[in-house]
Order: sequence, then structure tokens, then C-alpha cells
Amino acid sequence: MGFKATCGSFVVLLLLCIRGGRGVPTFRKERGVHPDPELGKQPHEDNQSFQYDHEAFLGKEEAKTFDQLTPEESKERLGKIVDRIDDNKDGLVTTEELKNWIKRVQKRYIFENVAKVWKDYDLNKDNKISWEEYKQATYGYYLENQEDFQDATDQHSFKKMLPRDERRFKTADLDGDSAATREEFTAFLHPEEFEHMKDIVVLETLEDIDKNEDGFVDQDEYIADMFAHEDGGPEPDWVITEREQFADFRDLNKDGKMDKEEIRHWILPQDYDHAQAEARHLVYESDVDKDQMLTKEEILDNWNMFVGSQATNYGEDLTKNHDEL
Repeated sequence: MGFKATCGSFVVLLLLCIRGGRGVPTFRKERGVHPDPELGKQPHEDNQSFQYDHEAFLGKEEAKTFDQLTPEESKERLGKIVDRIDDNKDGLVTTEELKNWIKRVQKRYIFENVAKVWKDYDLNKDNKISWEEYKQATYGYYLENQEDFQDATDQHSFKKMLPRDERRFKTADLDGDSAATREEFTAFLHPEEFEHMKDIVVLETLEDIDKNEDGFVDQDEYIADMFAHEDGGPEPDWVITEREQFADFRDLNKDGKMDKEEIRHWILPQDYDHAQAEARHLVYESDVDKDQMLTKEEILDNWNMFVGSQATNYGEDLTKNHDEL
């Protein structure tokens, strides 16, 4: 089961691409926090495709390139990755080593994501991105050609996202000079990774899901964020489970809705380390002899959980030095 991203109309994004817009507004990312702190002892709900595992183990962008490799190529490259994960070279991969690898992959994804878009926003090449530069690169066409955006949905999306981006930019801009350093721009694009941005993450999540704008998220709004009930038939079992999750674990004070603190507990749980949980899950599912460690053979035997029939550019990666890895 995947989380549905409420990120404005497709028409808006298409127009941005066609008209030469360099960026897109910072629509919220998927809220993929797993509800169960005992994740390592439970199979994922999406264990048919293992998509969550692939993205956690390889990084979202890298996981996409697995589609272009054969199973044999995937397994061969996975074996080389395993050698790199095994930090002490004892032939065994521990939960700690796997956790450290997943954290490095996530950091690398963030750094590369920022590097990829930096030149599109730093228009005057001063190694900073001002709010005006970002606004022009992302919203310039809309601001100069609003007559082309007569659709009410499109107009609403831009009018909503522009002040929201400005609010997030100002929060990331710690020195208040209206220009983001690379670190500040990283906080702007990936606020969930920075402590001083956590309030913004919670507020944006609330704004995304709270359709009746009462300042809370009720159960129906919570479900609608991840499931569009279009055919009028019975809800899938996983939706019924999510309703139970809402009642049992989301709505902490049992008033039928989530406030900001309950939303924070949901998407930013203090006692939850996603890398640790995912590492425990991968070890649990692949550890045939139950010694709490994985041999290369155990990983390769369960290769579809780690990489599936999809693969990554780690073949290219293995020929380069990445300090962050």
C-alpha cells in the first residue's frame, strides 16, 4: 500500500515543464512512516513488490534503474554492494552495518538531489539561492502569465503553494538574509531531516490532509489522504487496518481527530529510527539460520527483497569514490 501524494493538479506540473519552468513547488513528499515500532519482526504490507525495501536499501532514484537490469545482473551488483556494507570484512552483515548503509544511502540521495537542482535556482551564480531566484525559477511563468491559468484548480494550487514555499524558505533561512546557502537550501528541500524544520513538516502535513480546514485531521481525512474510494465498493482490508491504526495509535486522546502534536507523533516519532527498523526487517526476513546476522549467500538468496528485478547504478558507483558513502 502506498501513500497518495496530494501535490496539485497534473496540468500545473505539465505547464511548468512545457513553459520552461526550472523547478516545481515543494509539494509534500509521501508520508511513509511505518506505524509499527516492531517493524523488524513484521512483514511490510507491500511485501509483494518490496518497493519500500528497495528504496530504503538503494535510495529512491537508484532503485528506479534496477528496472533495466536482468535478475542475474541485479544479483551480481548486489553481491558487490554486500561487500561494501560489510565494514569489518568478516563475511557477515549485521543489523548495525545494514542500518549504517541505509543511513548513508539516504544522505547521499539528499546531497545528490540538492546538487542536481542547484544550478537551476542559483541564477546569478553567487553560490546562494535567494528567495527571488527560487520564486522566479519555480513560479515565474505563472506570475507573468496568470491568464493562462484559468482553471480554478490550477489557480488555487499556485496561490496556495507560493506563500507556503515562502514560509518554508524563511524557516530554512537561519540567518534571515533571504538567501539560502547549500545547507539552508537542503533544509528547504528536505525539511524532515532538520530539527528546526520539524514544525513546518507538521504544519504542512496538517494543511494537506485537513480538507474541512478545522485545524484537525479526522479519520475520514486520514484515510482519504492515502485511498481514493472511487468505485463505491467495500474498502480493502488494508484500509480497514488503517482505520484501526487511527483509532488505536494516531488519535492518542481519543477525541476522534488528530491535532498537531498527534500528527507530529505520527510522522516524526521520537523513538523511531526508520533505518534501524528497516535493517531489522531485512535481517529478520533473510536470516535463515536465525543468528541475527546475514551471510552474502542469505542476502543473495533473498535478492528480490533487497533489489528485486530492478537495480541501480551501483556498477558505475563502484568505480567512483563517494566520500559520503
